[in-house]
This record gives sequence, C-alpha cells and structure tokens, in this order.
Amino acid sequence: MSISTKSDRRWSALALIVTAQFMVILDVAIVNVALPSIKSDLGFSQPNLQWVISAYAILFGGTLLLGGRLADLFGRRRLFVFGLGLFALSSLLCGLAWSEGSLITFRAVQGLGGALLAPAALSLLMTTFAEGRERNLALGIYGAASGSGAAAGVLLGGILTSYLSWSWIFFINVPVGIAAIALTPLLLKESRPDLAHRHFDLPGAATVTSGLMLLVYATTRAATHGWTAGTTVALLSGAAALIVAFVVIELRSPSPLLPLRIFRSRTLSGANVAMAIVGAVAFSEFFLLTLYLQDVLHYSAVESGVAFVGFALAVVVTSNIAQIVV
Repeated sequence: MSISTKSDRRWSALALIVTAQFMVILDVAIVNVALPSIKSDLGFSQPNLQWVISAYAILFGGTLLLGGRLADLFGRRRLFVFGLGLFALSSLLCGLAWSEGSLITFRAVQGLGGALLAPAALSLLMTTFAEGRERNLALGIYGAASGSGAAAGVLLGGILTSYLSWSWIFFINVPVGIAAIALTPLLLKESRPDLAHRHFDLPGAATVTSGLMLLVYATTRAATHGWTAGTTVALLSGAAALIVAFVVIELRSPSPLLPLRIFRSRTLSGANVAMAIVGAVAFSEFFLLTLYLQDVLHYSAVESGVAFVGFALAVVVTSNIAQIVV
C-alpha cells in the first residue's frame, strides 16, 4: 500500500472516529430544545423532565472509566463497534418511547453505549496517528467536534423538533450508527495494549462505577430537593465512601483499573481539573439557556437552535487555533 493511500486511510479513519464522537456529544444537548414537546406528548411532570438528560449523564459519566478498561481488555475496535450498536439501538427505542419511564430507561442505555464508544474512539485515534504534528492536528479536529457537538445538537434538535417531531432527534442516530458500523472494519484496525496480564479489577470497577453514578444522581436530586436535604446528604456521603474505597482498592490492586501514579504528573492532573470545570459549566449551560430562551424569551425551537450557532463556530475556530499553538 502506497504512503499516499495509507495517509488517506488514516484521515478517513479520523472522519469515522470524529463522527462517532460527535454523535455521542450531540445527544447530550440535542434533547434540550425538544424538552417542551416531550413533556407535552409523554405527559412528563416538571420535576421528572430533567431525567431525560440526567439518565444519559449518569450512565455515561458513571461507566466511562469502565468502558476504557474494557476496550483495553477486549479490543478497542471491537468495543467501538459494540458501543455504536448499543447507541444506535437505544436511539431507536428512545424515538419509539411511549411513557416517562420508557424514555428515561432507554436514555440510560444510550448513555451506556456512549460510555463504551467514547474511550475506544479516542484510543483508536491515538494508535492511528503517531505522536507529532499529525496527531496534534487530529486531536484538534477531534476536540472541535466534541466541543461544537453540544451547540450543533441544540440547532439540529430545534430543526428536527419544529419540522418533524421530537422522535427524530433520536431516529437520526440510527442510519449514522449503522453506516459507521459498516465502515469500521474497512477503516480501523483492531488495537489493544500489550498488557503483562489481562486481569479485570472487578472491585475497582464496581466501586468507581457505583460511586460516580451515585454522585451524579445526588447532584441531580440536589437541584430539586436542596443540598442540605437528608436524602441528598446521604447520597453524597455514600458516593464519597465508594470513591474513597475505590482509591484504597487501586492502591492495593496488582492490576488497577486506574493506576493512581499517573496523577503524579502535575500537567495531567491540572488538565483534568480544568476540563472538569469547563465541562460542568458548558453542558449545564445548554440545559439552562435552552429553557430560558423558550420559556422566558419565548423563542421557537428553531430560533433557540440558531441562537447557539455563534457558540459552535467559536469552538470550531478556537480548537483549530489551539492545535497550532500546541
């Protein structure tokens, strides 16, 4: 295979990876604009409406670390395909949802699919591009897709909700997912790290997954019940206990799910703290601003989506400038 053909294949592989990541991030925000329609059609109560978003966030955030470890053990391409399939199937079921409970359940499964897909996608990108200029460029494009996906989701959600129905914000993932699954064997090579052992840290996985899920659940409950409510305090305490247990297990485990020594790097630790803050601000912003635009300013779904275009364009431009700086 010529050098030119190999290069073309790498960039085609990047397009596939970026499309999958874009779809995962898109679904964090695409629901926001459709919330009033979903509430009306499925008879949601106002307190339960947030669970259309929170159910996705809990499973996605809670199982992301687990998804990364499973990709290392079973193969990144294999888990990428499995995550895509689960994401596409749950998207179809979300569009067919008939009640509050069914939509919240299918959104949770969709979040799980995203958590299996996302770390495998990033790992495949890192193994496809060697360290240096090309990898920096690929990461810049990947970052632009991740950052703009939420803003683009609001715009696309507004268009689909206004001109078709809210179900189409989920149905649109199905053909994209099927096409991505079909192209994966052609564009991506299987990859897995050369591990000295392939033991699975089950206690670590159980404590961190349940701890993170409980933390996200407690945070969502605090929004309606208050931070000082007995239930909220109990949930936060339980989440803290599970996360502390995870740290103790990882320090003693011969094959830790997350080797804590990596946090000795101040660069890595600082970058993770910064991204946690940015993510918390950015994604909560979409939920609050979307409701504000529609319920207070009385924008239509399409107008609300268009209002976020500036945000999306700014992310795309800034991400590409950032990779040049790097």
